[in-house]
Amino acid sequence: MQAAELMVLEQRLSPERLGPYKVACGGDLRAALALYRWNVEVTTALSATLGHVEVLLRNALHRELEGWSAQTFGEPRWYLNPRSSTLPDGFLFAEALDDIAKARTRAVRDGRPETPGRVVAELNLGFWRFLLARRYDRGLWHPCLHKAFPRQRRAAVFDAVGSLHEARNRMAHHEPMFNRPLANLYQTSLRVTEWICPTSRRWVEQGSRVTTVLTARPDPPLANSP
Repeated sequence: MQAAELMVLEQRLSPERLGPYKVACGGDLRAALALYRWNVEVTTALSATLGHVEVLLRNALHRELEGWSAQTFGEPRWYLNPRSSTLPDGFLFAEALDDIAKARTRAVRDGRPETPGRVVAELNLGFWRFLLARRYDRGLWHPCLHKAFPRQRRAAVFDAVGSLHEARNRMAHHEPMFNRPLANLYQTSLRVTEWICPTSRRWVEQGSRVTTVLTARPDPPLANSP
């Protein structure tokens, strides 16, 4: 590709967007564009892996919440925030209730009937992350959610899921990931999956392209000879 074409690409992608890549490549525009392309590839691979983890995570938490809610309140639909004499206001905080209300609205769009599966699918990773926060330690973690992660501490699970949530948000906004600890993020995704289900972890790892793409990162440009 000729220099003029590289400059056209820089303008089309925007100098601001390519800025971090040029800095990482010592101002070499050709190398920056190669790094930018690779960033898209590794983001795509990691996003696919995180997508699997998100589905496994929400299903595991939903399963524990459903069983606990049915036993405690006689109502398996935990997202309705059922109440009891000991929990007259329910067990969910206002932010979670707001997210659930929006999810229930989306779940019935186009005239579809509401089902627990549809509501759960409409709740994003941030919702599940914050169900693992310290504020739910006594209300949810000890009664039921710990069962989704046998022998793990709540704080460790919260931190791991938090790092994946933040990475997923960066990737969703097409932000640079080349300067992030990608190998560590990948291992965290596998670790969270292992906590939930070792069989699922093996399946996720076998289908992931992250390791392959990581090894294909373009080499940095050679320093100019004096």
